[in-house]
Amino acid sequence: MMISNQTFTVTEFLFSGFPQLEEGSLLFFIPLLIIYIFIVIGNLIVFFAVRMDIHLHKPMYNFISIFSFLEIWYTTATIPKMLSNLISKQKTISMTGCLLQMYFFHSLGNSEGILLTTMAIDRYVAICNPLRYPTIMTPQLCAQLSAGSCVFGFLVLLPEIAWISTLPFCGPNQIHQIFCDFEPVLCLACTDTSMILIEDVVHAVAIIFSVLVIALSYIRIITVILRIPSVEGRQKAFSTCAAHLGVFLMLYGSVSFMYLRFSATFPPILDTAIALMFAVLTPFFNPIIYSLRNKDMKIAIKKLLCHMKM
Repeated sequence: MMISNQTFTVTEFLFSGFPQLEEGSLLFFIPLLIIYIFIVIGNLIVFFAVRMDIHLHKPMYNFISIFSFLEIWYTTATIPKMLSNLISKQKTISMTGCLLQMYFFHSLGNSEGILLTTMAIDRYVAICNPLRYPTIMTPQLCAQLSAGSCVFGFLVLLPEIAWISTLPFCGPNQIHQIFCDFEPVLCLACTDTSMILIEDVVHAVAIIFSVLVIALSYIRIITVILRIPSVEGRQKAFSTCAAHLGVFLMLYGSVSFMYLRFSATFPPILDTAIALMFAVLTPFFNPIIYSLRNKDMKIAIKKLLCHMKM
């Protein structure tokens, strides 16, 4: 902190999400490092398996590959700093670093949310309007939707981050979380905190809108699948949607616990557990879900791994 005219100006924040890790921090560092390496390698395998197998050059797999690519950077925005803090006596982050971490973490998360919504709509069209699907979901539209998800995800957060960067921080600098997040940071601002409620409402509306679109799409999809006369046809249709639905439930389940609670407060350990759920565990399970639940994906991954051994 800098001192000027008896007023403290915060230049860095201190994380207090892991207060118990002063002793034996390696017990947490090593598993987190292994998980991070698995997330990066697993999602890279999914990404390159789709890109290198011509049989997977379809809208659904294209969305999966983009999602896997985003997952790598989504976790990179937070986990390396978590690892650094676990083995460092000074569990701090600069003001600029905190703003950048919030921006990239939430921008990538927004892009993933939009992409999951796009994937749900893609499955809806493929199953509910199969004859029109090739003419609707063209390669050009697929590329536009993928790019649009990423661009919109990054642009929509710029005004919010710019506003936070103008706030005065002159008091406590302890962030009660394991990474920089909106509410823990805004609570430290030396200004009217009523804006936190507005932030909560904006986030809640965005989350609820995405959940409704995805939920309605899958309700309609399941209704159509149940009308398929053959058991094999139903199983094939369900298998193409199960992975997307699983990722959706994991991601939005944990996100809802974190950002749809408004004034409700959780114990610090529960806050940390929820944050780890959507920041670490969900990206960890994504490549597993997409590779194990899809026959074509498993074949493509085997081909990729065999090609790498040669």
